[in-house]
Amino acid sequence: MLVGLMSLFSSCWNSQGRDADPGCDGRGSDHSSYGNGRRLTSFYKEGKDGLLWYKDLGKYGSGDFSMAVVQANQVLEDQCQVESGDFGTFVGVYDGHGGPDAARYVCDHLFRNFRAILAEMEGTVNSETIRRAFLETEEGFTSLVSQSWMSRPAIASTGSCCLVGVIHQKTLYIASLGDSRVVLGKKVGNTDGIAAIQLSAEHNANLESVRHELKELHPDDPQIVVLRHGVWRIKGLIQVSRSIGDVYLKRPEFNKEPLNPKFRLPEPFDAPILSANPAIISHPLHVNDCFLIFASDGLWEHLTNEQAVEIVQSHSPVGSAKRLVKAALQEAARKREMRYSDLRKIDKKVRRHFHDDITVIVLFLNHDLVASGSVQGPPVSVRSALEH
Repeated sequence: MLVGLMSLFSSCWNSQGRDADPGCDGRGSDHSSYGNGRRLTSFYKEGKDGLLWYKDLGKYGSGDFSMAVVQANQVLEDQCQVESGDFGTFVGVYDGHGGPDAARYVCDHLFRNFRAILAEMEGTVNSETIRRAFLETEEGFTSLVSQSWMSRPAIASTGSCCLVGVIHQKTLYIASLGDSRVVLGKKVGNTDGIAAIQLSAEHNANLESVRHELKELHPDDPQIVVLRHGVWRIKGLIQVSRSIGDVYLKRPEFNKEPLNPKFRLPEPFDAPILSANPAIISHPLHVNDCFLIFASDGLWEHLTNEQAVEIVQSHSPVGSAKRLVKAALQEAARKREMRYSDLRKIDKKVRRHFHDDITVIVLFLNHDLVASGSVQGPPVSVRSALEH
């Protein structure tokens, strides 16, 4: 089922010069141009602006995409990728915590595992294909922790939220661990309104449903969730209940010396406290599905689903991801009663006191291409170009 809130915007879909059509991509049969007839090939700009990396516009098998990442931590903990080929399209946003190791591992291995499983299953894409890729990635990272345990015990306390979208033929699959989010911008009937529809489930202990799930899974542990300083944390340590990594809360042999004492539990545990089993939904793509915003929680801390959709739909697709990141940074600055220009001067590490690492990928859906059921153009493989 689709999760979340729908809000209608009155902004006119054609106000940017897009052609009216039965759907919403406004591009006719030529997906390299938008309604005003101006081709966008010359705008495929990639660059870096201080701690911000961006790709203003690129092509994937079913349309165009925009990507941006801004760093706040001393070492970037977010990773992301867009992959497109004969199988369809694969989008990943990986929000690491406790260090960069888990997110980097996921970015290196999750798609690779997905392709290997596809080959084994003769190209069949479904929820179980994706689930197997997640679980094999978890097994691989756990093996890496085991190999590194004596020399680098801190790797046991690193983990990553994982948000993946797969477009295969005319179906979108969304798989999630943790609290990154994907929001669909959907044209409402024959109106000019655009709805913001959250597609992904979130696994954060601040949600009552997640706390209820944890208490049901651990009925004999009254401390499974603890409220500290207004924030719910699992065992008083972590907010997300599902992730890749965080093996110190999944395997008791990694919750002891030489692990840092602040991560060690006072009592042993028999069953894993966190899970790597993703929540997966399938969504048949409709001609009114306009675009998808994939982003780490760093964006959603500052923008609502509706605000993000309005920003995308009221501007040219070029630079959409960068525009969302900058809107979030402007809001972060406003909350601290400072100017955006002053926030931009703050270097990484100190910047983390003002906002998190933020990753955004916007996919624009061209339904002429989606309807064909086959991927157009050469294979695509793009990752953010910050520190990895």
